[in-house]
Amino acid sequence: MKILLINYEYPPVGGGAGNAAAFLAKEFLAAGAAPVVLTTAFGCLPRREDDCGVPVVRIATGRRRADRCSVPEMTSFMARAVPAALALHREFSFDASLAFFGIPGGPAAYVLKRLRKTPYVVSLRGGDVPGFLPGELSGLHALTRPVIRHIWKHAASVVANSLGLAELARRTAGKTPIAVIANGVDTQRFAPGLPKNASEPARLLFAGRVVRQKGLDVLLPALAALANAPGRDFHLDVAGDGSEVAELRALAERLGIGAKVSFLGWRDRDALPGLYARADVFVFPSRDEGMPNAVLEAMASALPVVATDIAGNQELVRHEQTGLLTPCEDVPALTAALDRLIRDRELAARYGKAGRRLVQEDYSWRAAARAYLDLLGEAAAKAGYKWEQKMSSFSRSHL
Repeated sequence: MKILLINYEYPPVGGGAGNAAAFLAKEFLAAGAAPVVLTTAFGCLPRREDDCGVPVVRIATGRRRADRCSVPEMTSFMARAVPAALALHREFSFDASLAFFGIPGGPAAYVLKRLRKTPYVVSLRGGDVPGFLPGELSGLHALTRPVIRHIWKHAASVVANSLGLAELARRTAGKTPIAVIANGVDTQRFAPGLPKNASEPARLLFAGRVVRQKGLDVLLPALAALANAPGRDFHLDVAGDGSEVAELRALAERLGIGAKVSFLGWRDRDALPGLYARADVFVFPSRDEGMPNAVLEAMASALPVVATDIAGNQELVRHEQTGLLTPCEDVPALTAALDRLIRDRELAARYGKAGRRLVQEDYSWRAAARAYLDLLGEAAAKAGYKWEQKMSSFSRSHL
């Protein structure tokens, strides 16, 4: 089965959705499918390359940063992906496509269906769902909601990556059903580090985009309150880039914890496992999430997680088992949770081990890929592709 994956981000560009596309593409290939990725050009990256057997085609969109994409850049990808997808279809004759984000990935998949009868599945990731980050995206969602509903309506399946995101999507979807396929994590790549020295300052880690959504403006005051308590020695590493770096750096200085916070900037995928391995606690005070890959990676690395009690985080972090959940934007609660794990390193280690066991059992990219292949195969079969015969062969050799 020949599958076109459409995503405006793909490693080394972008965040969690790009990584999901890369892992799924490789699992599709291992399962006997033939995936091709259509994504955004950036810098000196080749316009066409082979990524471990997966053809990756990059189109120029004017993207200027690896870590984030502006609305005009997304719009450019949305427009240019349509002729690019049609050209790739002439070359590969796709049986189905998988669009990451209803917008900007969906329109190219929709046009392929209308003009080439190629069915498509939409993978919802968060920001493409109306109601997600209402304070920041409400205007954009008001403009795009009709297009989003239309793309969802004509998809073979619409998939959210968490129960919370699915519930939010159903408010817009009408009669269109929303399925759920959780993200996975590579537990070999992200693994526990060496035992830590309890006499050294606790090393806290945040990884992700440095934007308001992630709640670092709440974390810094929480840490400032903690810094005033005797014997609470810590250091926070912020791995990521974004629009709020300068403001947060200044806030850390005003709060008197500038020396205790390192803004590491954007880190590529090869650097992340080492950052997780040297940390003691992962902190993720986000305001809104789909299913955060960073939390999965931290848990795979046997880190206890302190996160906000919101959809997405709730599905991963088991309170008092793999970490601690705190109310969103609650500075005292976040201070107390971090204080508890900094003081009790044995408890932190126990939570971390339980988190790794959980992701090993329940969250794998292979399981996610099988679920997507089932949906894509059913859609392709309705369009005439002999999926059942292919699937039986796949099942014997891979399941």
